[in-house]
Amino acid sequence: MKILHNKYKELISADNLLGAWSEFIKGKKSKKDIQKFSLGLMDNIFELNRSLSDYTYRHGGYQEFNINDPKPRNIHKATVRDRLLHHAIHRKLYPAFDRFFIADSYSCRIGKGVHKAVKRFEFFSKIISRNNSRTCWILKCDIKKFFDSIDHKILIYILAQKIMDKKILWLLNETIGSFDRAKTQLTLFERERERERE
Repeated sequence: MKILHNKYKELISADNLLGAWSEFIKGKKSKKDIQKFSLGLMDNIFELNRSLSDYTYRHGGYQEFNINDPKPRNIHKATVRDRLLHHAIHRKLYPAFDRFFIADSYSCRIGKGVHKAVKRFEFFSKIISRNNSRTCWILKCDIKKFFDSIDHKILIYILAQKIMDKKILWLLNETIGSFDRAKTQLTLFERERERERE
């Protein structure tokens, strides 16, 4: 079933961008990049809206750094402007896509979360273990560098099966493709540094 027909203007509207901003800044108001963007908030919002309206928007690069939470992770952080847009996209796409997800998917979903997932696990474990009379097993796993490994052409193809609005598809292609472009630029930068060392 196709969804999101003629919703691009709604997605890029100043109202949606401002709504996304109020959600995005929760817990981040002390960050320097957020404060800097806030100083010219309305100008930044209208500039983002203008570039999206005339299709001159280009997703910026990423700041790369490592964290431990508790395992080591390599993070690629987009600019405030781009992260704001990510929130605006999420606000409009989430309700349309959520209904297609299986009921027992709990991560990053409104009204779901860890506590509900644990309760659901307890429910199933009682059935499988026959009221704790048999041993049962659970597999907890993580896909290493998941977003890095997704074939973005296939992802865009899957999105195009659901989304009718070509303008939204253009925006998703620009946003998703920015990660590949950043990796390519990083590879070129690394090659350049290798040449300088030789």
